[in-house]
Amino acid sequence: MAPQPNMTEPTMAIVTVTYLQMLSRDAIRSRPCPDPHLEIRETTVKQWQFNRFLYMLVGGDWGWVDKLVWDDAEWKAYAEADTMRTFVLYYDGSPAGYFELNSQIERQVEISYFGLAPKFIGKGMGGYLLSCALLTAWETNPDRVWVHTCSKDHPAALVNYQARGLQIYKVEHIPL
Repeated sequence: MAPQPNMTEPTMAIVTVTYLQMLSRDAIRSRPCPDPHLEIRETTVKQWQFNRFLYMLVGGDWGWVDKLVWDDAEWKAYAEADTMRTFVLYYDGSPAGYFELNSQIERQVEISYFGLAPKFIGKGMGGYLLSCALLTAWETNPDRVWVHTCSKDHPAALVNYQARGLQIYKVEHIPL
């Protein structure tokens, strides 16, 4: 008789992390602005508290927890670094989403964080916001723009990245 599985041992969860890149600005497949009430603005006065707010607003429903353990000094070093740029999507003055561009690696731009606030998901804004993120990233003439997403993110995230022209270059399966 085959041994029975031990039902008291926890099942290990696996998260799939997908890395995507774009090697040419010409690969962008842009989406137009879906609503005249939308505006994207760069936060030219860096305030780490605002980045933390955006991280929690956008990532709360998707289990973004890696930076929740950071103290104020870590947030300040991250968000106020010279290599970091933050852009906010506003709908009639309300934050609707954001993206961060990090050029820490020479000749590369990482879309560090990207997403919409819960009240704005499903309204056609994600494709437009990502188009703007890619166009802005390419303004510095890098060799590569890249991003990663995981199986805990919104189900449409990977589809949106690919629809805008990003190509998968690596997939990892990470136990939690």
